[in-house]
Order: sequence, then C-alpha cells, then structure tokens
Amino acid sequence: MGFFSFLKKQFIDVIEWTEEGAGILSYRYPMQDQEIQTGAQLTVRETQLALFVDQGTVADLFGPGRHRLKTQNLPILTNLKNWDKFFESPFKSDVYFFSTREQLDQKWGTTSTITMRDKDFGVIRLRAHGTYSYKIKNPKAFYKKVSATDQVFTTQNLDGQLKALITSNMASFLGQSSIPFLDMASNQIRFGETLKQALTSTLEDYGLSLEKFFVQSVTLPEELQAHLDKLASMNMLGDLKRYTQFQAAESLSLAAQNEGGGVASAGVGMGAGLAMGQIMSQALGGGANSEKAEDPMLLIQKLHDMMTKGVITQAEFDAKKADLLKKI
Repeated sequence: MGFFSFLKKQFIDVIEWTEEGAGILSYRYPMQDQEIQTGAQLTVRETQLALFVDQGTVADLFGPGRHRLKTQNLPILTNLKNWDKFFESPFKSDVYFFSTREQLDQKWGTTSTITMRDKDFGVIRLRAHGTYSYKIKNPKAFYKKVSATDQVFTTQNLDGQLKALITSNMASFLGQSSIPFLDMASNQIRFGETLKQALTSTLEDYGLSLEKFFVQSVTLPEELQAHLDKLASMNMLGDLKRYTQFQAAESLSLAAQNEGGGVASAGVGMGAGLAMGQIMSQALGGGANSEKAEDPMLLIQKLHDMMTKGVITQAEFDAKKADLLKKI
C-alpha cells in the first residue's frame, strides 16, 4: 500500500446506532472503504446487540454498554484474522446492530382452510387468525438464517416468512391434535397458549423468542357452519318440551314488537306458541289426548301454514314432515 493510498483511507473511531425508525430488526453499520481503529469505541444501547462479521463468518457479539475494541475483547475475530495479542493496526469488519425490542401486535391468519379430524363432526376445515409478538434472542442464528447481509432488515421483511411458519406448523399441530373444534372456539386463550408452546421451538431456530401468541377467532367455512347450525336446530327439535317453550317465547317476543302491542298482540303471540306446541305434541303422539291425534296429513298441512306465516322455518317444517310421513 502506497503512502497516498493510506492517506485516502478513513478510519472509524466511534461505532453506534441510534435505532431511528420503527420496526427495524437489524442494521449494518456503513463501512464502505473505511477501517476500524484498534481501540475504537463501540456503543451498544439497552435494546440492542452488536455482532462482528468477517467475510460472512459470524464473530464476536457485544451486549449493551460502551466497549473499547481491542484484541482482548475480539477473541473470535482475532483468531479469524490470525492476529497476535499485541495487534494495533486498523482492521476491516462488518458490524451489525440488532434490536431486541419486543415487536408487538403482529398479525397472523390462515390464508386457506386447515383440514383436521374432529371427534364431534368428523373431518372439518377451519380458519383462524390472531396476533403475536416476538423479539430477537440469538443474533447469530438470526443473521445466518434470516437477515444475512441486508443493510436494513425490518419486521415487514420478516412478516411473510413468519406467517408461513406459523400456518404450516399450525396445520401440522391441528392434524395431530385431539382438541375438539368446540373447545378451540370456546376457549381461545387456552388454545392460544397451547399453540404458543408448539411454535416456540420453531421460532427459536431462527434466533427469535415468541413472547405472546393470541387466537382471536376460529371459524368454519360458511357451508360447514350452516350445517352445524342445522344440526343444532335438529337437536333442539328432538326435545319437544324445549322446542315448544322456545316457540312460545319467540311468539311472545314478536307480538310485543308489533305496532298494536297490548293484550291483543300478546294473545296472538301466545296463541301461536300454544298452537305450535299442540301440533307438535299431536305429531309425536304425546300428551293426554294422544289417542285422538289428528291425521298426519292434516298435521302436515297445519305445519305448512305455520311455516308460510313465518312461525317456523323451512328446516323445522321439513324435519317434522319427515317424522309424520313415517306414521302413514
């Protein structure tokens, strides 16, 4: 190296990162053609870690504090460059800063349905979404597997990869899980904790610590949800007492909302509920006068009239019609 070439070189005495901008996970200190002075000052803030990388090989890691760079606190770099302990010349090395802040309110969600076998409903397809938070725990692993040589690496750069990791691991977990769908939907906090345990080791492989994981909703596709609602209705229809009580309450509620209000409206609502109860009792051959039950065809006609008036639904009519036709 000539004398004038030496004069053109710029030497770095202070290395620090002010961590400007939200969502930055790693930042490569701009070296260009500069070299680091032996004894230079490295400042690492409380929410940071600093990593020296020599030609792609990770070397020494520094935690929060103010450090004077010497061969004594650069043991890995000293070994890589074959320095002796009295080395005092400027040197070249990449320095990466990593933010250890917790990255809050990150969104996750299934892009397509996940198929699982449920003990109550058989094979079902479900969707889920929620939020999570994470932070960098192991900068060396994060550098090797995620950020590499990028000048600036942000949460947006990592978003797609993390979502893919979460959904693929969730699919594998649910495929082997024995947790029923109804338990997932009714106890999302416990379900989120279970998934967090399953995902923790996966994110640790990337140098990340999964801090929080929340499930905000677990849903079935519309057609399966409609089928589940129909099953619930059929179960209710199977219990005559509950069904007649429900219809009577519905009729009273509807009558109270009519403009006429008053005793007349209440009487109409109550009459509809009692009529429905009587028809259902006769249809099933129950009650004190079961021996005088009407002809099934007449009962079907009465039920049809109630359906056209909106007292019962099409599904309820179809179900009771099927029961009555069996009696013919």
